[in-house]
Amino acid sequence: MGKRATVVGSGPNGLTAAVALARAGYSVRVLEASAQAGGGLRTAELTLPGFRHDIGSAVHPAALSSPFFRAFRLRSRIDWVTPDISYAQPLDGGRAAIAWRDIDRTAEALGQDARAWRAVLRPLSSHLDAVVDFTGSQLLRVPRHPLTTARFGLRVLQLGTALGRGTFSTKEAAALLSGVFAHANTRLPSLGAAASGLFLAAHGHTGDGWAYPRGGAQRIADALIADLRAHGGEVVTEHRVDSLADLDWGDPAAGDVLVLDTSPRLLLTHPGIPGGYARAIRRYRYGAGAAKVDFALDGPIPWENPDVARSPTVHLGGTRAEVEHAENTVARGAVSGRPYVLAVQPSVLDPTRAPRGKAVLWAYIHVPADSPLDPTELVTRQVERFAPGFRDRVLGSHAMTAGERVAFNPSDIGGDILGGAFTVVQAVRRPVVSPAPWRTPMPGVYLGSASTPPGPGVTGMPGWYAARQVLRDAGVGEVVPADLFSV
Repeated sequence: MGKRATVVGSGPNGLTAAVALARAGYSVRVLEASAQAGGGLRTAELTLPGFRHDIGSAVHPAALSSPFFRAFRLRSRIDWVTPDISYAQPLDGGRAAIAWRDIDRTAEALGQDARAWRAVLRPLSSHLDAVVDFTGSQLLRVPRHPLTTARFGLRVLQLGTALGRGTFSTKEAAALLSGVFAHANTRLPSLGAAASGLFLAAHGHTGDGWAYPRGGAQRIADALIADLRAHGGEVVTEHRVDSLADLDWGDPAAGDVLVLDTSPRLLLTHPGIPGGYARAIRRYRYGAGAAKVDFALDGPIPWENPDVARSPTVHLGGTRAEVEHAENTVARGAVSGRPYVLAVQPSVLDPTRAPRGKAVLWAYIHVPADSPLDPTELVTRQVERFAPGFRDRVLGSHAMTAGERVAFNPSDIGGDILGGAFTVVQAVRRPVVSPAPWRTPMPGVYLGSASTPPGPGVTGMPGWYAARQVLRDAGVGEVVPADLFSV
């Protein structure tokens, strides 16, 4: 019998690790707690029949730039929607700041901030592969593209502190970037938010922009699962793993391995965990939670600004000052009456997501960890602020509080959907400081979740790096994703 690989968790990283190891010759079994595989890539009828909602992530700016997914040929395996507008930030009075894929079109609409917008983002968007190479791996290494790395670092320093407030003079430009920075779910301004936001904003001005799969995020999971099964692997659903001490995953001395697409805290249940490593895992910090609501709508959202109606991704929060106030209120343990809302209306360009003439809206706000707050009314008010009449179009809704997320997904500690607080310190210590953080001190046990580099996002890279570490430790040598998909 050949080597076995047991993967716990069927999110994008678990499935990526499974595909890589199956193609490398391992007998692979993926264990998933839920009845449906895919983790954060699931799509389901949460509200009413015929309305298909993404349970986790909805838009995937980094999927098509991921080295693993490029080798996997994800672009050609499923159908992608590529919007002309990557994201929009409505303001009061019918105004809005719009991030077109065309950076010049974006900049020209920002008036006197046109030059500043180009100066911040063109060097990054035009060298996106170098940005992805630097940010998409362990930071404890010499960068292969030092000039782009230096530019990226300088922009993070510039915009990640209060000193960067003078970069833009118009409300539109400042709001447009703050909406992206707020994805990081941390205080603003901060270096971690600037790093995360610049990475996303740079994707917004590329040929793929902020693309998403036609039919829902589940399409990505389905493509990975199909490849896994084609190479002899299997996915076992409704198999929850609460303790590694009780899990039969094989014999590490025989080359069997265990890969965890989970919170690092599951490692604390391993009977052989060293004390120092256990203390490091306990020190690893989680961020604020996310409270999510999905709406089934009787038609498109009546945005005051027509360009916002064309943008699948919409950041609701108003001006930079308002967005920062909302996120810093969460950091202090409360929720603003006007929260920052990350919203996606996929049906504006994907008619498969709702019955003819209808629409869906996906939205979440940040809240303190384990918060029981139902976000439905707060989100409704913020949408109504910029789209009067929205409330009248709601046919049904489905909410999940931050406190409920752990029961739904054990990896979302306190409702944190990013796998741990996204700070500069934890970009290096994720979850430990090590040149190989995917390998644990326990023989044969590896961690390949968003709690390892490069962190959150549907890139598959944490799972790929865990699988690569398995192959290195097995004596296979250096392997790149293209090696697995060359035949």
